[in-house]
Amino acid sequence: MKAIVYTKYGSPDVLQLIEVEKPTPRDNQVLVKVYAASANPLDWHRMRAKPFLVRLGEGFFKPKDTRLGADIAGKVEAVGSNVTEFKPGDEVFGVGSGSFAEYAVAGKTKLALKPANLPFEAAAAVPIAAFTALQGLRDKGQIQAGQKVLINGASGGVGTFAVQIAKSFGTDVTGVCSTPKLALVRSIGADHVIDYTKEDFTRNGQQYDLIYDAVGNRSVFDYVRALSPHGKCVIAGFTGLLRLFEHMILGPRMSKAEGKQLIGQGMAATPQQNLLVIKELLEAGKVVPVIDKCYLLSETAEAIRYLEKGHAQGKVVITVEHDHDKTW
Repeated sequence: MKAIVYTKYGSPDVLQLIEVEKPTPRDNQVLVKVYAASANPLDWHRMRAKPFLVRLGEGFFKPKDTRLGADIAGKVEAVGSNVTEFKPGDEVFGVGSGSFAEYAVAGKTKLALKPANLPFEAAAAVPIAAFTALQGLRDKGQIQAGQKVLINGASGGVGTFAVQIAKSFGTDVTGVCSTPKLALVRSIGADHVIDYTKEDFTRNGQQYDLIYDAVGNRSVFDYVRALSPHGKCVIAGFTGLLRLFEHMILGPRMSKAEGKQLIGQGMAATPQQNLLVIKELLEAGKVVPVIDKCYLLSETAEAIRYLEKGHAQGKVVITVEHDHDKTW
């Protein structure tokens, strides 16, 4: 089978499409025939081993796992001996290992049946980004109906899900993005939009009960100023290590002094329960995946290169064609 691999760290130029052995599912795993996957910042952080701390988990000098890709949508090809939840032919989506390939394995608890109303490309755009948004808003932010919620980075992969999930909780949502993306953010349900090139949401006099920041480019003092009394700010990522260290050192102190909480989200977990929650929102039409561009598997390097630029509106998807599925 064909798969994207990388044997050294570096730019997207290190990615290769080669023939590798088809994986075999273990007892609690499912082998998925991949029809679509989507790219996440996690992929290029692994590819480049940036920040340097990535090497502690991935391999100091070279990657221990040479396969990339986590989000997955496709059909069940085979199941392990302990899997009764799925059968060959089932259409599924979720999180797998090495999904930039024709076939990939996934733990049975990290998959769910694909929503019937979504094509594979849309389903593949969902898991990691939607998990991140759901857990940040619900679990870390403890979002409540009627709150004023601000989403910074509202037009990105995580941000587009965050806007829609926040609306599903019955909140008043403000989305922050750049000028060309204002219409998109309005179209997915934001009640208000702020163009960050023209207005600083931390200095316009408005305060929010919950800020969800998918960018992590603001200082501790900025967040505190924009939060209402007892408000919470959940930060899903940081633009650099200096900003991360600032929040690690000053965040707890400012939270205690101001009575406002600054919370680093960390890595999103991928339990099946959350996937089922998201599936219900997708089937009800409360959440609709936003896809910026689709690339072929052979174009994965270009897809990652585009994602790294940071200008994608929604998700970047990689589609996988299988020659024997074609009809002529």
